[in-house]
Formats: sequence, C-alpha cells, structure tokens
Amino acid sequence: MNRPLFVALDGPKGVGKTTLLEAITEALRADNKKVIRLCEKKSDPFRGETMHLVNRLVRHPDRDLELEVCQRLADSRRWISRHVLTKQPTDSIILIDRWYPSDAAFRRAVPFSEILQLNIERNVQVPDLHVGVVTAANISWARAGARRRGLSSTVLRGLEEHVACTQAFEQAAAEQGWFLCRNEGAIEEATRRVVMEINRAMSHCKKAGSSIASSAAAPHRSAISRNSVPDS
Repeated sequence: MNRPLFVALDGPKGVGKTTLLEAITEALRADNKKVIRLCEKKSDPFRGETMHLVNRLVRHPDRDLELEVCQRLADSRRWISRHVLTKQPTDSIILIDRWYPSDAAFRRAVPFSEILQLNIERNVQVPDLHVGVVTAANISWARAGARRRGLSSTVLRGLEEHVACTQAFEQAAAEQGWFLCRNEGAIEEATRRVVMEINRAMSHCKKAGSSIASSAAAPHRSAISRNSVPDS
C-alpha cells in the first residue's frame, strides 16, 4: 500500500466506542503497527459554527436547517480529507472517532442516502473499513448515564430518541454493508473481532495494490517486447 489504511468507528452514544478505540490501538501497536488516532470533531476547524446550528436545530427542529447541518459536516470532512488525512504516514493505520456513518444515528429528518450523497459529491475520503459499534439501546443508555459526563449529547433528550438512533444506525449499517461490532460483552472479544477485520482489510488493500501495479506494468512490458529488435 502507498497510503494509510483508513478505518472509521461510528455508533450511537454510550456504546463504548472510545474504550474500544483505545483497546484496538493498544492491540495494533503491540503488533508493531503504526497507528494514528484522530477525532472528527477535534480535527474540524469549523466545529463551533456547526454546533451553533445544531443547537438551533434542537430548539427548533426543521428539515432545511438539518440539511444545512449535514452540508456543513460534509464540508468539514472534505477539509479533513484534504488537509489532515493526506498528511498521515503512508505506512500507518488511521483510526478516526466518528465520520459520516454517524449521521445515520443522529439526523432525524434527512435520510442517510441523501447524507451519503452529500459526502460523495464533496470527495470526502471513503474509509477502507467502516466499523459500526452497537449495543442494545437499553445497555448503551445505562452506560451513558453511568459516565461522569453523562450522556453528553446535544441532540438526544430521552431514551425514546436514543432507541430511534440505535435502530436507524443499525438499519443503515445493514444497508451499507458496514462491519457491525456488538460491544455488549468483554471488551477483549470486541477488540479481537475488530483487529481481525482491520488485518483482513489491510491484506485486501495490499492485494488490490499489487494487482493495479501489475496491470499498469503489463502494457509497458508488452510495448518493450513489440519494439525490441531481435538479436542477429
């Protein structure tokens, strides 16, 4: 591979995504792999302006305003794709905390198919591996409530909305073919499954890269053969 492997971890609130990210990072580094940890919101230079719109949307739900939020987030991901992802070492694994799949959980009025198109039109970097982290809604709700910072959500106000988020995300994951990791048991088991999937993605990308290189070289070799002068 001549570029980093890009892996996005997404999911509803309270599913243990951050804990899982830390465990995956530790496991990969123990296997002598170079891991770069990124967070969408911390890499987004326009986050403050977008969150101002999100707060307005919570107070006054409106489809046009929600679409504007989705557009701004897609614009931010385009910026991150160009100015952050391209700066990472080519021999690394990039793990990013949230990317466009998370909109499947938190946007209520704009369908995910429309959100996906917004990101495609802006040439937002497509992950080599989408990892959707999920639990039963009652489990993640209880976990979030037990955290010191609580649910820490701008857009969710109750269990009913959290259930809807979880269902919407799992439906999108099934439709899009994302790798779904249920994180309801031991963190070691979830970590093992995701690391195995990352290794599989790395192997697939390396094989694809080799095939492309071979295909590109084949015409060149043929041209040399055609233009060679036979030995006398």
